[in-house]
Amino acid sequence: MNVTERPRAILFDLDDTLWPIAPVIAEAETTLHAWLATHAPKVAQAFSIEELRARRMALLAAEPHYHLDLGKLRRAALEAAFAHAGEDLAHIDGAMQHFFAARNAVKPYDDVLPGLLHLADRLTLGAVTNGNADLEVIGIAHHFKVALAASHFGKAKPDPAIFLAACDALGVAPRHAVYVGDDLRLDVEGAQKAGLRAVWMNRTGSNAHVELGIAPDAICSSFEELIAWLEQQLSD
Repeated sequence: MNVTERPRAILFDLDDTLWPIAPVIAEAETTLHAWLATHAPKVAQAFSIEELRARRMALLAAEPHYHLDLGKLRRAALEAAFAHAGEDLAHIDGAMQHFFAARNAVKPYDDVLPGLLHLADRLTLGAVTNGNADLEVIGIAHHFKVALAASHFGKAKPDPAIFLAACDALGVAPRHAVYVGDDLRLDVEGAQKAGLRAVWMNRTGSNAHVELGIAPDAICSSFEELIAWLEQQLSD
């Protein structure tokens, strides 16, 4: 590898790459429904957690632009549920605040924080996400020089624009950046089409890349494997 192609920056997806998100969302929706039962009982009585989720997914299917901002999607779905149940819309803000507090109660995989500290000694770190995790609330914002969210940027992965904007913000050419994520289409294919190298963080041992015909630059099951691969790229 030519020395000019050595990685200078590494960008990360967040949900399901740095922490598991499904149990967090499930718990957040459970606590939200309990909050609604106290503060907006008409909504809690009219809709179960599953029904609220189904209504939200139906709204997303009808209005795909909400993919850019899942927080706005959740708020719009709640507003519709409140209106249907005849509940006071004044409680929407409290409901969203309660949900986001629970949604950001993530627990990084055990290898993530040591891994970020190790990588920060060699590379500039950034994040690109389609989700609504708040790195300040989570307490890890200081690890990243740049963090781009689709909801603020206006375009979502796999659009090349969000990857290119992150590289520009970090001051590196795409060929000098590596993107790490768990989603083959959004993260791996999206980053590669933008000119970055892409690592598939595959903690489950899936062979989905074969079925989809996507070839990551590396497949890692842990931060230890990611660091080993990056050390090789840096030494070549």
